[in-house]
Amino acid sequence: MQRFSVSTPQRDYSAFIGRGVLQQVAEHIPAKTGQIFILTTRDVWDLHGARLPLPNAKVLFFPGGEQRKRLSEVEALAEEMVLAGGDRSSLLVAFGGGIVTDMGGFLAASFLRGIPVIQIPTTLLAQVDAAIGGKTGVNLVAGKNLFGAFHQPLAVLIDPDFTRTLTDREFRAGLYEIIKGGVIRDLPLFEFLESNVEKVLSRDGDSVERIIADKVRIKCEVVTADEREGDLRRILNFGHTIGHAMESETGYKRLLHGEAVAFGMHAATDLAVRAGLLAVTEAERIHTTVKAYGPIPSLEGISAENLLARLASDKKTIQGKVHFVLPTCIGEVKVVTGLDDGMVLESIKAGLARS
Repeated sequence: MQRFSVSTPQRDYSAFIGRGVLQQVAEHIPAKTGQIFILTTRDVWDLHGARLPLPNAKVLFFPGGEQRKRLSEVEALAEEMVLAGGDRSSLLVAFGGGIVTDMGGFLAASFLRGIPVIQIPTTLLAQVDAAIGGKTGVNLVAGKNLFGAFHQPLAVLIDPDFTRTLTDREFRAGLYEIIKGGVIRDLPLFEFLESNVEKVLSRDGDSVERIIADKVRIKCEVVTADEREGDLRRILNFGHTIGHAMESETGYKRLLHGEAVAFGMHAATDLAVRAGLLAVTEAERIHTTVKAYGPIPSLEGISAENLLARLASDKKTIQGKVHFVLPTCIGEVKVVTGLDDGMVLESIKAGLARS
């Protein structure tokens, strides 16, 4: 079993990666814990619920879907917790994909001003990103994840075998997030993904565990250095600024989050070339690798102008200035602001054409 540590002012904890790690969940529950709640979806519970050894826990079912990731759903779940005897000694286990880990973390942060949470992500995307780092929240009409809180978990338990039950589309959505990790901070990880497309897509066990561990290590290192996205942690937003605009523009119904990030990486890579930060040869390696793990759904009919307009309401926009994370070479990125709208628009159009 592999273990990667996160150290923050709020809490120190670890992400554990290994087959059968769910059997250790009780070891991470503090003494004198009261009612335990498990937030999950019906499909995840039907597939994996029997593997979770918490017989006295109260299961809370969330319908799922980005369009349901709203404050009203958090309120309804909190009411259910109160009726089931939840109090300040309670603990919540978020057991599902990225939407559940975001929702569960925010529910735990908000219920009675904060109860502990353990994250057990069941999708590849959640395992390598959403469940780690304490960023929790829900969507507003104006944009993605605009209402939330930082709430670090007690532990993150990652079983690579969960990826075997994912659809091809869900699996690829997580792979895009891992490609992102290689571009921003880890050239060897990128090169492995670049050279082992067939092995990874066939879900070779050793390959999948290796790329999960590499991306989790990156996320833990970055969160430890910068818990609240004051500086270094912003590099994790490569592909997200324009990707979030795409999710909002399509009402969270057309793309999975990882697919939106894939589109965003195409656009941001093109923007880096136009801004004179990235060599064309390096850009083509990124584009080719992202494309190799596709496809993503058609983006026909999406207005580049509308996407540009939505950038102003992204949570990474500060004092009216949009911040972009752009690669300078594979393994390094730079946060850039003040780019010309016309240049950004052309890069969005290029991203639409490539996706």
